Amino acid sequence: MAVVGDLATDIVISTDGPPAVGSDRPARIRYSGGGAAANTAVWLARVGVPVTLVARVGDDAPGRERVAELVEAGVEPAVAVDAELPTASIAVLVDGDGERTMFPDRAAADRLDPADVTAVVGRDDVGHLHLSGYALLDSGSRKAGLAALDTAKQRGLTISVDAASAAPLEAVGPARFLDWIAGATLVLANTAEAAVLTGFADPSVAAARLADAVEIAVVKDGAGGAWWRGTSGAAWVAAEPARRVVDTTGAGDAFAAGLLAAWLSGAGPAGALAAGARAGTLAVGLPGARP
Repeated sequence: MAVVGDLATDIVISTDGPPAVGSDRPARIRYSGGGAAANTAVWLARVGVPVTLVARVGDDAPGRERVAELVEAGVEPAVAVDAELPTASIAVLVDGDGERTMFPDRAAADRLDPADVTAVVGRDDVGHLHLSGYALLDSGSRKAGLAALDTAKQRGLTISVDAASAAPLEAVGPARFLDWIAGATLVLANTAEAAVLTGFADPSVAAARLADAVEIAVVKDGAGGAWWRGTSGAAWVAAEPARRVVDTTGAGDAFAAGLLAAWLSGAGPAGALAAGARAGTLAVGLPGARP
C-alpha cells in the first residue's frame, strides 16, 4: 500500500484547563512524530500491512528523526528532502478532556513533488492508495495529491481518501474537493467534515449523501459510532468504549488504518468499521498520535 501526505513533528501541549490569555497556564509539552498520513502508515504497519509513505521533510534533524521513526515502526519511507524549507511541525493543544486543537506549519510538506508520488503509486507492488486530504487542501501539495489520484485511477487501484479537516475543506469548497476525489473507492470523514461536504449534520444522512460521490462513504461520529454507506452495503457500529481518554490526536488516523487493514483483507462493512473503532479507541488512550 502507498500512503501519500504529510510527515511532521507534533508539539503536544497538554493542559488541565483553557489557555489563560495574556498570562500563564501550566502545561506538559511533548515532541513526537506526527502528520496524518505518517500516523496512518505507522498504524497500518503495526497490524502487519506492508506500507510505503510518500512525504517530504526538511534537511534538518527533525526530518531525519521522523524518517528514522518510520523505519523503526516498519514503514518503508519514500521521503524526499527539501533543501530550503524545514520539516513540518504541528502545535497540538490538548485540553483536560483530551480534545485537541491543531496549529500546523506545513513547511516542506507543502512542497510534495508529483514525480515522487507517481514513482511510488506507479509501482507494481502497490495495490492500494491512501491519500491524506491535507495533500489536496493545501495549494502547494495539491498537484502531488492529484497526481497520486490520477496514477492510481490509471492503474485501477482501490483508492481511499481521508477528508482531513473541516475548516480547510470549507475554505477550498466542498464541490471542488468532491470533484478532485471523484472516482475514489472510499472516503473517510468525521461528522464535521461530512457536514461540510454534504450540508447535513446527521452523520447517517451525510454518509448516504457522500456515497453519491464515491463508491463507499464512512462517517465517524466519535462516541456515537460510525456509518458505512455505499455500493458494498450499509452498516453502523457502536464506538468501542475507552477506559480513559488521554489524547484524541491521531484517533482518526488509527481508525482509518484499522478499517483499511480489515477491508483490504476481505472484511465486510460491519467488520471493517469494528476494526477501525478498536484502533481509534486504542489511540485515544495513548499520548500522541501513534502506537
